[in-house]
Formats: sequence, structure tokens, C-alpha cells
Amino acid sequence: MTPRVLALDHVGVLGGAELSMLDVVAGLGDDVSVRLFADGPFREALVRRGVAVRVLDMGALAFVKKESRAPSFAALRAAWQLAGGVAREGAGARVLYANSQKAFVVAALAGRRSGRPVVWHLRDLLGRPHFSALNTRGAVMLANWGAARVIANSQATADAFVRAGGRARIVRVVHNGIAAEPFDAVRDADAQALRAQYAPAPSYVMAVFGRLHAWKGPQVALRALSALPADCQLWVVGAPLFGEHAFEAELRSRAEQLGVASRVQFLGFRDDVPTLMRAADVVVHASTLPEPFGRVIVEGMLARRPVIAADAGGVREIVTDGVTGVLVPPDDSAALAQAVASLRADPARAAAIANAGADHARRAFTVDGMVRGVRAVLDEVMR
Repeated sequence: MTPRVLALDHVGVLGGAELSMLDVVAGLGDDVSVRLFADGPFREALVRRGVAVRVLDMGALAFVKKESRAPSFAALRAAWQLAGGVAREGAGARVLYANSQKAFVVAALAGRRSGRPVVWHLRDLLGRPHFSALNTRGAVMLANWGAARVIANSQATADAFVRAGGRARIVRVVHNGIAAEPFDAVRDADAQALRAQYAPAPSYVMAVFGRLHAWKGPQVALRALSALPADCQLWVVGAPLFGEHAFEAELRSRAEQLGVASRVQFLGFRDDVPTLMRAADVVVHASTLPEPFGRVIVEGMLARRPVIAADAGGVREIVTDGVTGVLVPPDDSAALAQAVASLRADPARAAAIANAGADHARRAFTVDGMVRGVRAVLDEVMR
């Protein structure tokens, strides 16, 4: 059977958007085939999940960034050529499903060339400072022209799209879903072993997870750590996904300058995140800019750990302050340190927040719910 859906993404790394897409396309089963514009761990993960996937070369389009002012002629030509290849690849499909902005640019062109409708899964807050003004205008104009539907991963993402000029009638909100099973499978003994390996006893561990980038805020957590007692520890879990190695070196230098280097563990990319989260005392989301969603927040909830999160963007659709988590102003290290100290001083409150968060995440942010939501939009377009 020819898959009805051709799904597209431009990267080969495994970021949050790709992890969500992985669950979506695996849930769609034989109804979908995937084309990536770069090779890497994402393709390998798709293969392990039994998803049909091929890699197409995006050429000069690879050099266009979110903050770019205008694409070069070479990039525009590469996009047009790639669109031709996608149109041929999707000749038997009934809908093109794009998971990233670059993929959507190609899909919109391919859709016009092939007569196939296009669905864009929008996982970014369009507008400054995430996107240049030119890129935002271009993305919105292209969506209004070439997208049958736009799936937003939060109401905040949908609102930003509409504020930028996008047509509200084509938008559908489908929250991300995260599987609880990997977190439920964590054994206490394994979590305790990691705790013993990376944190001296006794200590209190705060942990940040995600791509090493300034807007994700690990530097905010470092500053907060410097205001906390000497037995507080910080784990920084994540790696530079798109070449931000200079920022990683800067973080290490900042830890030295703040006098907390001995209290920080830079653990890099890990495939045992559920165990690390369970081993920590509190999971910290410290983004300095509004998040479209906030996947790590849900993961922290599933790990049954209290979560402190930056109060902006889609985060407000996940966390009820003081009930399922604790909200603090973005880029406010003093408020973050105070929130950590408050949870540490009241273990009963911390446990209540952790349990309420876990229950909420298991109800509101399931993979099945996400797949059903995406499938409903795809079916709507195909009808």
C-alpha cells in the first residue's frame, strides 16, 4: 500500500521537534513515509521504529537560518530543486506533512507543483527574537498561500502565527505528547546509583535538560546556583545540536567565574534522561525567551519531580503555578534560586507538586492524544 502521507523534516539531529515527529509518524504506521533533508541520528531513530525514510540533499538551503535576513539565490534555487524531488517522491501520497520551517518551504512549493495539499506542523513562535522579521513575514505569507492547515503545538504558537498575519481559520492546536513508559520503567536503584555517581551526599540537585543554547537558559541556572547553599548541585544535561560549542565553553568559564565549577556537572547528551530526572531533586526549565511548548517540563512531571519553569509562552498551558509546578519570571536567577530554596525547605509541598504534575502530564499530554490530533487534521485535509 502506498502511504497517503509524505512527512518532511530538514534536520538529521534529534531535537524536541524531531522527537515529537518520531512519535507522530510511528503512530501513523504504514500510512506515512518520511523524507529528511539531512542524515543523522533522526534517520536512525526512524528506522528503529520501523518508519520508511529516505534522505534528500537540501544543498545551499542548509545555510539559511531563522535569523537570516534574506535567502541567497543559491538557497532559493536549492529549495526549488528540492521541491521538484519532493513532488516526485510524493506522487502517490495524498498530503504533504512538514515538521519544520525549511521543510514547509519545500513542501509548499512541492504541493503547488504536484497538486497535493500541505499541512505545516508549526513548532516555533513566529516573530522576534526567534525569527527575523523577513523570515516571519515570508513564513506567514507562504502559509497563507500554500498551507491547507497549520498544526500549532500550543495556543501560544497559534496566537503568534495569527498575530504575524496568519489566517486563523487554517490553524488547529495539537499539544505535544510524551510517552510515560520510559519514566515509569526507571528503577529506584538505577536512579540512586546515578545520584551517587554525580552528586556527593548529602546534597540537593537541580537539573536542566536540553540543547545547549543561550535562550534555553543554563546560564540562568548557573547564576541561581551561586546564590544557593554550598551543598546545592547543578546538572547540565544536553549538547550543542547546531554548533554552539563556543557557548558550552562560555558556560564552563562562567561556572569558574561564579565560583561554582566544583558544584556543576556537565553531562552532555544522554540517552538515560528519565533516570537522570528521577535522580535529581528538582527539574528546572530556565528559558530566557517564551517557549512554543516546553517538552522538558512534561518530561520532568512524568519523572515525578517538581518542576520550576519560566513563565512565558506555551509553558502556561502546561503548568498551573503552585499546583503542577512552580513558575518564575524568565531570565530571573534570583527568583529561580528562591523557588529552589522554597521547594527544598518544604519537602511535602515539593512532593505534592510532583505528584500533581505527574497526574496532569499523564492525562493531558499523551502520545495517543497527539497522534489522534494530527491524524484528524490530516484526514480533514484529505477529505
